[in-house]
Amino acid sequence: MIKAKVADLLNSTQYLQEVAVKGWVRAFRSNRFIALNDGSTINNIQCVINFEKMDEALLKRITVGAAIKVTGTLQESAGSGQKVEVQATSVEILGDADPEEVKFTILSPKKHSMEKLREQAHLRVRTNTFGAVMRLRSKLSFAVHSYFQQNNFHYVNTPIITGSDAEGAGEMFKVTSFDLKNVPKNEDGSVDYKEDFFGKETNLTVSGQLEAETYALGLGQVYTFGPTFRAENSNTSRHLAEFWMIEPEMAFCDLDGNMDLAEEFIKYILKYVLENCADDLAFLEQRLAQEDKSKPEAERSPMSLTEKLKFVIENNFRRVSYSEAIDILKDSKPNKKKKFKYVIEEWGADLQSEHERYLVEKHFKCPVILFDYPANIKAFYMRLNEDGKTVRAMDILFPGIGEIVGGSQREERLDVLRDKMKALDIDEKELWWYLDTRKFGTCVHSGFGLGFERLVQFATGMSNIRDVIPFPRTPQNAEF
Repeated sequence: MIKAKVADLLNSTQYLQEVAVKGWVRAFRSNRFIALNDGSTINNIQCVINFEKMDEALLKRITVGAAIKVTGTLQESAGSGQKVEVQATSVEILGDADPEEVKFTILSPKKHSMEKLREQAHLRVRTNTFGAVMRLRSKLSFAVHSYFQQNNFHYVNTPIITGSDAEGAGEMFKVTSFDLKNVPKNEDGSVDYKEDFFGKETNLTVSGQLEAETYALGLGQVYTFGPTFRAENSNTSRHLAEFWMIEPEMAFCDLDGNMDLAEEFIKYILKYVLENCADDLAFLEQRLAQEDKSKPEAERSPMSLTEKLKFVIENNFRRVSYSEAIDILKDSKPNKKKKFKYVIEEWGADLQSEHERYLVEKHFKCPVILFDYPANIKAFYMRLNEDGKTVRAMDILFPGIGEIVGGSQREERLDVLRDKMKALDIDEKELWWYLDTRKFGTCVHSGFGLGFERLVQFATGMSNIRDVIPFPRTPQNAEF
């Protein structure tokens, strides 16, 4: 007997073999046809039973949502819609699902809103949409590691609990072992962190970049891929409080090399899912096309999901300086007619999502890499250009998403780095170890951060970032 996954059976031509398959009932028609799915594919396998020879009590337990084991013979299917089916000789109930309770869940076979699906996030992976999204997320994750390992990068696990704020934004979750009803205080009334677990103020990390830099300056090329956290009160379709970041760091690499690597990396992983997720992509493409029909003409995507992925893979990213982008935006119709929520008036403005998407979707109509940003809107660790007012920063902008990658050439000069930290009131004692790397064999080095969920959003066509991570963490929501 062959014990197999549904995906393997659907691709098999080994007919008339005895097989055993386990999964969850998606549908049961005419007391005869079971649609069975085990999560290995979006497609169900049809299992045909002879209800006249089956115990009536057992038959009643074959309900939507129930976990069962079907044993039988794999045969060519006589019906349309599937190549093979299992002629069942026995059915074993592994886990019951009460039809009366199923009616009140998203397992019931009817259309549910995305909000309803989020409310039952523990069950939503058993729907077609979320099964497809999460299988695709898994393949994307594998492709990330595959690319870096093939290109001689070393995987580094940077700390989740940290005493430093890599971004300087201050929007961090605090970590403490204090009893919050009895927090020790200093004489001046401030919190006495010396009494805390780590003996100092600590937080959940917003980025593994600074630690990854130290490892790049010893191993040459490294990458992190792990959870990061922002205590940002943003209830938007683009923000999460907990999300995953991919952060490579490369020694002896300037901004041009950084941009080259980021473009090659993105193209590699999108090509990987195109080649390895055909069934799930086809379903998600159809879903996106249906969703587009309900939108106004102007908001509909001009390309299908696979066309969009191929467009990114097959076209060079357009490289544009921040200064050139500002000129384009200042002269644009939406800016002149004040259609932008944030009107661009002068050089130095911090670009918003609406500006980024205009550049990508309306002006250049391809992915864009912006570089050489004003120093005063970027982080302290970015290398200052000779003009003294811009830094060697770069952002990659995608259609429908806006910024998907942020990176820079890092400031390798100790004196310049110290001056920048002083100007931003960053305590040198807090980052003494980071400054040390500029004392002992400093060199040109670069890196970037890519928000994994935004990449999954782009690859799946999902409009809300909360629907591309298993259990979204957002303001007022940590239910699961």
